[in-house]
Amino acid sequence: MANLEAKQTEFIASVVRLGPRIATFDCDGTLWSGDAGEGFFWWELERGLVRPEIARWGRARYADYKAGLVAEDLMCGEMVTMHAGLREDEVQRACDEYFAAGVEANVFPEMRELVRRLAETGCDVWAVSSSNVWIIRSAMQTFGIPRNRILAAECAVDDGVITNRLIRVPSGPGKVEAIEAAIPAKPDCAFGNAIWDREMLALAKYPFVINPFPNLLEIAVEKGWPVYQPDLNHRER
Repeated sequence: MANLEAKQTEFIASVVRLGPRIATFDCDGTLWSGDAGEGFFWWELERGLVRPEIARWGRARYADYKAGLVAEDLMCGEMVTMHAGLREDEVQRACDEYFAAGVEANVFPEMRELVRRLAETGCDVWAVSSSNVWIIRSAMQTFGIPRNRILAAECAVDDGVITNRLIRVPSGPGKVEAIEAAIPAKPDCAFGNAIWDREMLALAKYPFVINPFPNLLEIAVEKGWPVYQPDLNHRER
């Protein structure tokens, strides 16, 4: 336990010592284990949040995505626009419920602490995710990141009703596009775990690879990017 706490403390200190002014964080797999966007997708289909015909379409569409027949950014966008016609506050309440019950216990405590410490130093901290904006809003309440610092898959809302007009899908190169559209300078630090974070990591002065998938780990080793592996068995309960 002492060695684990020392590792966590040193990791946080190594980032804070850099004095970043802007930091961007991927969310799923980086701030917590698992994919909150995917988890909510299946949860809401089972709960009947969307119409039965949308649920049938969603299951078939996701199977095609897993088979490599649907592009990553297209699937992420459709997992938002499938809510067209629903009231946004209804979807937000459902995401709040799902995050509290199914994701919050899997938050990496050192990542939450890192976000807190960076914010205390005056760093401008952003969450950048291809998951739907509502689940990321739910999650960022526990990280203290405000809504105006969230860049997630999002569509326009008219009079409280979700439309099918996409605003952004921050995945792969789309993460850099979202960052450059919203933030006036390049991030000093960026944190990600998947191949879809590669471009965002490369944009930053100091990229950090967290809990990586093998394909991103290979890139990190090649480029000399620091890799940090949270202890998956030591999460807050």
